[in-house]
Amino acid sequence: MSRLIDIVDTTTRDGNQSLWGATGLTTPDVLSIAPVMDRVGFHALDFTSSTHMAVSVRFHQEDPWERLRLVSAAMPNTPLGMITPGMRFIAWVPADEDFMRLVFRCVVRNGIRRLQIIDGANEPERLIRLARMAKEAGVDDVVIGLTYSISPVHTHEYYAQRAAAVADCPDMDRLYLKDPGGLLTVDAVRELAPSLLEAAGERALELHSHCTIGLAPLMYIEGAKAGFQVLHTAVGPVGSGTSNPVCESTIRNLEAEGFSHRLDTEALATMSEHFRALAAEKGLPPGTAKEFDAVYYHHQLPGGMVTTTRRMLDELRRPELFDQTLEEIVRVRAEMGFPIVVTPVSQLMVQQAVMNVVDGERWRTVSDETVRYFHGHYAAEASPPDQDIKDLVLSRPRAKELEHVEPISLEAARQRFGTRISDEELLLRATMPAEQVDAMLASPPATERPAEFLRPGRSPMVRLLQEVSKRESIGYMRFEKGDDVVVWRRAS
Repeated sequence: MSRLIDIVDTTTRDGNQSLWGATGLTTPDVLSIAPVMDRVGFHALDFTSSTHMAVSVRFHQEDPWERLRLVSAAMPNTPLGMITPGMRFIAWVPADEDFMRLVFRCVVRNGIRRLQIIDGANEPERLIRLARMAKEAGVDDVVIGLTYSISPVHTHEYYAQRAAAVADCPDMDRLYLKDPGGLLTVDAVRELAPSLLEAAGERALELHSHCTIGLAPLMYIEGAKAGFQVLHTAVGPVGSGTSNPVCESTIRNLEAEGFSHRLDTEALATMSEHFRALAAEKGLPPGTAKEFDAVYYHHQLPGGMVTTTRRMLDELRRPELFDQTLEEIVRVRAEMGFPIVVTPVSQLMVQQAVMNVVDGERWRTVSDETVRYFHGHYAAEASPPDQDIKDLVLSRPRAKELEHVEPISLEAARQRFGTRISDEELLLRATMPAEQVDAMLASPPATERPAEFLRPGRSPMVRLLQEVSKRESIGYMRFEKGDDVVVWRRAS
């Protein structure tokens, strides 16, 4: 058993998504603290996803590619990671292989060095295929994930079989167990660990969970004892609640149990204070400890989807239906064939449950995406769906025209948008409304946007370099203080 535990930071991606609906952080929010985060000593950052990239465009009129470039440049010692749910980028419609290969090439050349790959059905062939594509695109660290769930189908033997099926993947650098609902118990971790460790072999085994029902902090320590070498955490104000375990308390617990870590606790404290001040300034709710709630073992919603469900009901002015919606999600999941409650199928389940309770008549309103699910386009059924519900959905007038889906094609996108735009802009235009991309392009870059307030992570040196970058006459600066050296060069 390794006594050294590495930490992957989830603050900017999963923490932001779980507590703040993915909309809480802008590029300046992250960039201003990035040099401090780089000093903390994280193994990597779980930094972004196509969902977060879309949020940057839609809600902040920010270029998500610029965010990758700026933050990766400010954090040369810490790999930035992206999570991908298979053959899909931003849009729910699947993409063809050429399109996804371009996505992977673009994220790599803009600063992503690590890719966490998940599949809605834990299908080994698709995971292996994506790992190969990612490695061919230049991803340094390819991490295959198995998404944890509980159902009559999702047994421990199921996970042992899936782990064994990806064990020989030559393009897998790491293996991780992803628990979006925070459902793992201490006993489950102990029972799952041997088969996962065997599949990982000499490669690192990582553990990712949420505090949604209060079990994850204890489960992380037992996971370390069972052989997991990497834990995924978020800093204090962006951890706990429906987010991941808090980094500060996790490393204290590890130390108490005789484990060590690589983190600079002073830099970690500065980082945590930055996000605490940011949350207070923006009115973003910090994570708070959750009590055990057995109801979660029925609906199994990931942390981010709890927030999304409440927001959907608030927008419909029916917040009082939240508990009823949770009960309905349980029924909908069983009728859909017990899919794993993870993006994008979790959104389909929640959307259907909300419509069922709001309409007062089950399955009266059905989205096109849900029709496509029953056509098998998402390949996320763990067992056959309820035949009566499937027949009802597929008898709808639009079902026939939705039977065949055309993946987003790179060739078609190039024909539509031409060759005079960058690959990065092409990927956004092929998957997002034109007016949103136009608004993003018309907005000033992140480096020219004024700071709303002086954040604690923005040191005098960072402020100085930002001001220097605005002066075109300066191309090079060097600063020395003792053994510390900072060199700044203007990009050519």
